Amino acid sequence: MSGGVDSSVTAKLLADKDYDLSAVFMRNWDTRDESGSDHGCEWEKDWEDVRRVCGVLDIPCKMVDLSREYWTRVFEPSLKSWESGITPNPDVWCNKEVKFGALLDRLTEDPGLSNTPWLATGHYANKDWKYHNGVPRPRLLRPRDVTKDQTYYLSSVPERSLSRAILPLGSIKKTEVRELAVKWNLPTAARQESMGICFVGEKRKFHDLYPGPIIDLETGLQVGEHAGPWNFTIGQGAKVKGLKEKTFVVKKDIPKNIIYVVPGTDHSALYAQSLTIRDWTWIWADSPPIELMRPGGLKAPAKAIALGQVATIYIEDWCLGCGTIVEVA
Repeated sequence: MSGGVDSSVTAKLLADKDYDLSAVFMRNWDTRDESGSDHGCEWEKDWEDVRRVCGVLDIPCKMVDLSREYWTRVFEPSLKSWESGITPNPDVWCNKEVKFGALLDRLTEDPGLSNTPWLATGHYANKDWKYHNGVPRPRLLRPRDVTKDQTYYLSSVPERSLSRAILPLGSIKKTEVRELAVKWNLPTAARQESMGICFVGEKRKFHDLYPGPIIDLETGLQVGEHAGPWNFTIGQGAKVKGLKEKTFVVKKDIPKNIIYVVPGTDHSALYAQSLTIRDWTWIWADSPPIELMRPGGLKAPAKAIALGQVATIYIEDWCLGCGTIVEVA
């Protein structure tokens, strides 16, 4: 449980069924690494809300400290990516490495659990089972509420972890989740979604000034100055003052510390015709779909593709896996 309304409603839905249920709160950030103090971060409020909800539902809860695993498996690699000028997606790798990785491993090793644990989360995603060569295998599917679809963020979770996942919100819309939380008088019914304040704090520390020029790609002229290339990603508004038209980031030259921009939101330079993906992993690692193994390009030009972001492949609603974008053309 995260302390938010989604995981609270998930807990209530499962508490009403015949499960041997307990709640786990992941502490992924240690404020002592940032400020020397163990107090004042958002995780304390999250943990308090988890305990309040569990008190209402009469289920046990505990906190598991995974800050070391988050630091080494998610945060440090993300820092290296930002330093190299690319735009990582920590949320995708947190699900693989921490929530459905380190946490699931920790729970499996817990001597207090008599059975192999299943992990229920408040993600907006569906899951079903499909027979393949006579064996039932889990499929990650888009949710009913497509506006809250989180299969992208779960696309790196391997099959062995997905097989032990329970996703109760896959058939419920976000508006309905709020209504259920109010109906059940859950303490988190009116709580806004978390934005990970502690992570932002450390990121500010990383953002030391490293000024460089902002260049108009069309004219080659300098139109402004930036404080550091990691402040920008491809397609982002550059917020250069004094220009007649808004400009958007189209390219970053990290060795020269230059940000290139173009005018307008629909400039041709913002579109990619093809992209190269590395470290691709299929959720069904041993059985990738044959029809998707042929080389191919994008069906239509794609806008604002940033290196370091995650690309996923779907067959209709079925999410098959992901990889990291390393080149666009």
